[in-house]
Amino acid sequence: MNSTTPALVELRKISKRYGELLANDGIDLAIAPGEIHALLGENGAGKSTLVKILYGVIEPTEGQILWQGRPVTISSPVEARELGIGMVFQHFSLFDELTVAENIAVALPATWTLSAVRARLGDISRAYGLSLEPDRAVWTLSAGERQRIEIVRCLLQNPNLLILDEPTSVLTPQESEHLFITLEKLAADGCAILYISHKLEEVRRLCRNATILRAGRVTATLDPRERSAREIAALMVGNEIGEVKSSGVHEGQAEILSVQNLSVPPAGLHGQALIDINLNARAGEVIGIAGVAGNGQSELFAALSGETTVESASAVIINGKPCGSFEIDQRRKLGAAFVPEERLGHAAAPTHRLSENILVSHHAVGAVSKSGFVVLGAARKLARTIIKGFDVRSPGEDAQARKLSGGNLQKFVIGREIIRKPKLLIVNQPTWGVDAGAARLIRQALVDLARAGSAIVVISQDLDELFEIADRLAVIHHGRLSPVKPTPEWTKEAIGLEMLGVGHDREAGHAA
Repeated sequence: MNSTTPALVELRKISKRYGELLANDGIDLAIAPGEIHALLGENGAGKSTLVKILYGVIEPTEGQILWQGRPVTISSPVEARELGIGMVFQHFSLFDELTVAENIAVALPATWTLSAVRARLGDISRAYGLSLEPDRAVWTLSAGERQRIEIVRCLLQNPNLLILDEPTSVLTPQESEHLFITLEKLAADGCAILYISHKLEEVRRLCRNATILRAGRVTATLDPRERSAREIAALMVGNEIGEVKSSGVHEGQAEILSVQNLSVPPAGLHGQALIDINLNARAGEVIGIAGVAGNGQSELFAALSGETTVESASAVIINGKPCGSFEIDQRRKLGAAFVPEERLGHAAAPTHRLSENILVSHHAVGAVSKSGFVVLGAARKLARTIIKGFDVRSPGEDAQARKLSGGNLQKFVIGREIIRKPKLLIVNQPTWGVDAGAARLIRQALVDLARAGSAIVVISQDLDELFEIADRLAVIHHGRLSPVKPTPEWTKEAIGLEMLGVGHDREAGHAA
C-alpha cells in the first residue's frame, strides 16, 4: 500500500489462540481502497483464521480492526457485510436446482424481488463483464459461471472490500484471465480486494502488494512483481523450493494401461457420463488429464480403479489383463494402485490410526494381513517407514488420520501407495490444497516412480502441475477425452479451449 493512501481496513496486532495453539500471532495488515492485496502462506500458516476474523466468523483473542480509520468489532458475517465486506469462498454455496436469479435472491434481504435482482444483475453484467442468464438453472452452468454468481451476490451488496479465496482453482486459463480483468475494473472503481491463492504466477500478474504468513506470523510484505515465484514460495515455507526433475519420455516401453471405448452411464440425475474414452499409459511415463471440476474426473477415476465396473472386460486392460469388470482389489492384485481425490473419508478413515489406514489398500496385496488376520506389527513398521520417507509430520507416532494437516495426510496416502512400487498408479488431484513444499515432494515422488518403470496417470485441475510432471496430456470435458499428445505440443491456451469444449465442438461439427 502506498504510504500516502489512507487504509480502508487495518488489522493491528491480531492474535488468535486455541488452547496452546497460536493460529495468528500479532499480525499487522493494511489494505487501501482500489488495492489488490495478496495474502499468501502454506497450509496452517494462519490465512483462514485471519480471513475469518475479518469476515466476522470468529473473534480475535487480541488486537484491533480499524475500518476507515475507526475501531470496529465484527461479530458476524452480517456485520461484516453491513460494513461493506464481501467474501467469495473457494467452495461454492449454490442450490443446483434453483436459477441464477433465485440463487442470488436467497442471499439478499427479503425486500429484494426477483425482478429487481434481474435488473441489477443486468447492470452489473454490463459494467464488469460478468455475463449470466438469470433464468438458467445452476446445475447447467460451468464452474466459471457459478463463480460469477458468487461474485455478483457480493457486488449487489456494494462492498468496499472483496475477499476471494483461491478464486481460480476451478477455472480455465481463459476464465481466469476474464476474472483478472473484472477484478482490475473493480479495483479501478475503488473496491479493495484481498486475494488468497497458491498460484504465485497469477499473484505476480494481478497484485501489487502481498503479505506472507508462516506459522501464524507475518514473514514478509512485498511487491510480488519484484520477486520470482520460487523466491516467494521460499518465504512461505521457510526454505528454498527445488525444481521437480522430469522423468522423460520412455518410448517403446511396455503398455501398462489400455482403455478402449470406455463408456459409463451417469450415476445420478446430475452425474456425468463417460463417453467412448480411449487412453493408454506406458511404463516409465506420466500421463496428465486436465479439466474443470465436474467434467467426469471422479467418474473416470472410479472406472479406472474398479470402484465402478463395466460389463466389457476389455474396456480396461491392466498389465495385459482385461479387467473392466474387476473390482478394486482384483485390480490391485494386477499391480495397480489408486489415490482418490478426497483424502479424509475416501483415501483414509478419519478416526483410525495411520498404521490402521495402511490396511485400506495393503490388505489385499501386502504383508500386513495373513490368513484373514491383521499383522499389526507389520502395519506399524510400514507406517513408520512412510512417515520417515515422505516427511509426514504427525502430532504423534501413530496418530489418527484426522489429526494430520491436509498436506501431511496427502503425503501419507500417496506414500502408502508408492511404497508398494505398483506397476500402475492412478492419482486424482495429487496436490489439491497442499502447500508448496508438500506439493513439490509429492510431484517428485510421482516422477521418481515413473523413472523406476511404473506408469502414472495424474488427474489434476492444476495446469502448472501437469506441465511440470506430465510426458503426455489430454483434457476431459463433459465426459469425453481429447486426443493424448506430448506435453510440449500443448499450450495453456489450447488446453483452455479444450476445457471449454471448443475442441470437441469442432470435432462434432466435422463428424456431422
